[in-house]
Amino acid sequence: MRFRSRYTLFAVAFLSFGCHDNTTSVTITPLPAPASISSISLDSAIFLDWADNAFQADPARFGWYNVYSASYNLTLNLCGTDWALEGTTVAHLFLAGQLPNGVPRCFATSASSVEGTESAWSDSWWDTPRPDARNVLAWAYDVKPLQSGFRFWDDLNADGYGDVGELGLVQDGGGSDIDFRIERDVNDTLWIVPVFSGTSVLAYGPVADLSGIDLAPATGYSGQRAKVLPGYGYVFEIIEGQDVRYGAVRITHAGTQYAIFDWSFQTDRGDPQLAPRAGLATAAPSGSLVRGSQ
Repeated sequence: MRFRSRYTLFAVAFLSFGCHDNTTSVTITPLPAPASISSISLDSAIFLDWADNAFQADPARFGWYNVYSASYNLTLNLCGTDWALEGTTVAHLFLAGQLPNGVPRCFATSASSVEGTESAWSDSWWDTPRPDARNVLAWAYDVKPLQSGFRFWDDLNADGYGDVGELGLVQDGGGSDIDFRIERDVNDTLWIVPVFSGTSVLAYGPVADLSGIDLAPATGYSGQRAKVLPGYGYVFEIIEGQDVRYGAVRITHAGTQYAIFDWSFQTDRGDPQLAPRAGLATAAPSGSLVRGSQ
């Protein structure tokens, strides 16, 4: 019995030592939060880009980036509290797809280490998907007048939403409610001519893609015609009463009889990013840092 008691005491002492050793805490330092975040508005999607500083800080410990999104209140300039994981990626780029046009979203990112420790979040950033289309053809007015005009949005059912069949319409160039028509001068040069009384145009300059026009300039618009140049972007300011909206066009081809172009237009009511005709005020920059709950 004495031997067994001594053995028991030894075993308890050994186990106590082992338990103490196994519960020693080890502090794992999280990777730094992504230092910046930005975006590009797309059709039913938002392209996100952020600083790669978490990977650069410790490539051996870097695991992946987490991308979160939440609702956004334009009036309060505030992200919602309904944050959810959009996805993960090892790159500092992410395409958030299958998003409804005209509905703003907040985004933020964080970095996870190979140990599974997550960093603090980046600043919150908001943006809004907007409809666009590629390769629209409009004829010169003196060639095919019924196919020479263009209207960004005609709210046929007056519901305030950009429904199918209401956006990007090639129409009669003789109408007074189209945004612009294509005209040809005696030298066979094509011109964009604003038609609607509240529509004016600004030649934005060369852009590699339609997505390069993400923010409508605050000034510089004119009711005068603008020369159609391949590869050039044009921004349209449309004013009705107290409301201001914006559309954008990029010319992909300019011949002597017709032009082919891409267009984009914002459908979110009150959104500052290329907003539509129907009582929408715009003023703030496209996609920006915002207060939010995380």
